[in-house]
Amino acid sequence: MIKHFSSRLLVALLLGAGPAGAFAQGTVNVGAVLSLTGASATIGEDVRRGIMLGVDQVNAKGGVLGKKFNVIVEDSGGNATTALNAARKLVGVDKVPVVMGEYSSSITLPVGQYLVKEGVTHLNINSSSIKLKDLGPTSFGLLGLENYANSFSASDTYALGYRKVAVIAPNNAYGQGVLQGYKEAFEKLGGKVVTEVLYAAGQSTYRRELEQMSRSSPDAFVYTAYGQEAAVINREAHDLGLRKTPWYAILLSMCVSDTPPEIANGQLGMELGAVQGPAGKAYAEAFTAKYKEGFKTAYTGYGYDAVLMTAAAMEKARSVDSAAIQAALKELGQSYPGVTGVISFDANRQRLNPPYDRLKYENGKIAQR
Repeated sequence: MIKHFSSRLLVALLLGAGPAGAFAQGTVNVGAVLSLTGASATIGEDVRRGIMLGVDQVNAKGGVLGKKFNVIVEDSGGNATTALNAARKLVGVDKVPVVMGEYSSSITLPVGQYLVKEGVTHLNINSSSIKLKDLGPTSFGLLGLENYANSFSASDTYALGYRKVAVIAPNNAYGQGVLQGYKEAFEKLGGKVVTEVLYAAGQSTYRRELEQMSRSSPDAFVYTAYGQEAAVINREAHDLGLRKTPWYAILLSMCVSDTPPEIANGQLGMELGAVQGPAGKAYAEAFTAKYKEGFKTAYTGYGYDAVLMTAAAMEKARSVDSAAIQAALKELGQSYPGVTGVISFDANRQRLNPPYDRLKYENGKIAQR
């Protein structure tokens, strides 16, 4: 028994302590599952660009373990079943030790559960459901979960003078968490959520939900919605004359990414801290230089940070073995300098003290306020 284990250990060491599939013709492969089609396609493409910029950066500095670094990107289509099949392909066929993604928490949760069961490193780069902290020991979160975001949003809306608000959010793990968490935080401050609506995804109209919200005559409408669905909500709110009342977006760049500027103008909101400090500024400049336009959402930098952090973990571990990468990530996660700010993990491998921005949409673009 001991002899057999020692032989296996020796083979692992000779192979670089990693799965053979991670090395494909001299390339170190990892995976990503993104929404490149569907309601969040604009956001998914923005994140894909950030990931690819990260790959360029890693390879410009010599790759990983002396080999070219590559991210195999699979499209979820904004669908949990498709996303899970994509994750299975990345693990079972491509044999990757790390998978990044997805975007919607209701998709990230089953994907993360599968990856944890397989012992594969999961990097959550865009989802914020509080349930993600319970996925298991091989899952890491690079952005703040909704407990941070809900508290920030509630404080911000209360500071703006709103006391009675109507809230609409998607009827999934993310939206349910936002509505419950925001309501609790806002009412603790002294405000009141006078109407709460969870919308069904993929509808051609949300007029009924909007009319229901308007009947409570709120001081402001607070909403969070995925790009293309948010575009329908924004257009219909405009047509119904509801924009005479202030609109506040939780995750503003997501909410206006597919909305025409003339309709989005005037909205206030909050967002994940997109880029921070000199490193963030350099990233924004590199992104614009490569893609001939700036990023459209706050999420792209988290994909970039995930790539560089993964490469750094592999170099630190001197291995592409998933367990070794996880151990290295925990060490790096004590204080990792990312373009989205310093990344530090708590005991559940979730980001501590994440950055957020107070924003407005004016003159066709998002700006600080």
